[in-house]
Amino acid sequence: MWPTILSLDAPVVAVLWQRLMARSSSVGIGAPEMFVLGCSVWLAYAADRWIEAWRLSPERIRTHRHDFYRKRRWPIAVVWVAVLGLDLGAAFGGLSPLELRAGAIMLLPVAAYLFSHQLLHRNVRWRLPKEVCIGMLLGGGAVLFPACHSAPDVRKMAIPLALFVLLCFSNCALISVWEREVDRSHGQTSLAIQFGPAAAFSRALPWALAVLCAAVWIAADPRARPAAACAAFSSVLLGVVGLVGARIGRALARVLADLALVTPLIPLLVRVIP
Repeated sequence: MWPTILSLDAPVVAVLWQRLMARSSSVGIGAPEMFVLGCSVWLAYAADRWIEAWRLSPERIRTHRHDFYRKRRWPIAVVWVAVLGLDLGAAFGGLSPLELRAGAIMLLPVAAYLFSHQLLHRNVRWRLPKEVCIGMLLGGGAVLFPACHSAPDVRKMAIPLALFVLLCFSNCALISVWEREVDRSHGQTSLAIQFGPAAAFSRALPWALAVLCAAVWIAADPRARPAAACAAFSSVLLGVVGLVGARIGRALARVLADLALVTPLIPLLVRVIP
């Protein structure tokens, strides 16, 4: 569970899909773009969990990750500030002016989500489900720097981006079902709490997405096929985890659901291994 506890799973997933989206438009992205994206995603996740653990009394905390942030609040705060410094240093030292402006704009919806999720609309049932917000924010972060390059046709990233957003939403929807009681104890709403049929919908969604990815692989531009194949493989893995999640427990199910999203590692390794 350490990748989840340390908030490392989401940054890895975002960076891998960033590379895959860049590849779909024949864009070369460098280490600064990957480093800044990875650090930025970690900073957002860590801030969210730090605030959550700070808000809750110890007896209400139901997850290892929030308990970890509660017990190590100030050392994590020091690490967070250090990572922020590294992130800003890499951004100003390695990104183009256009990428810097785009990153600053992307910061606005991320900050708005954290403010809304933790303060304004925490218990509001009618709010936009956090699972939708997370999928859109992760997708926006992953496509941001590849789209800033002048060479690519941005439209070629549309299909990989849409599949990644749907994949992230499917992942979060399943987690909301497993962690329904966690969210109730933590005093926040979720897709599973807001909508009654969410459990059946969340378990069926990965299989429907796998079918969609297969159709995309057949009909889309050949350069979109690696993303479609990775998304299809991830969807099948998510579907399997969804079937066994109740039996293996929510903690392990969450780790496996996040692991299912790292399939872009496969084409990356194929290109690296002789």
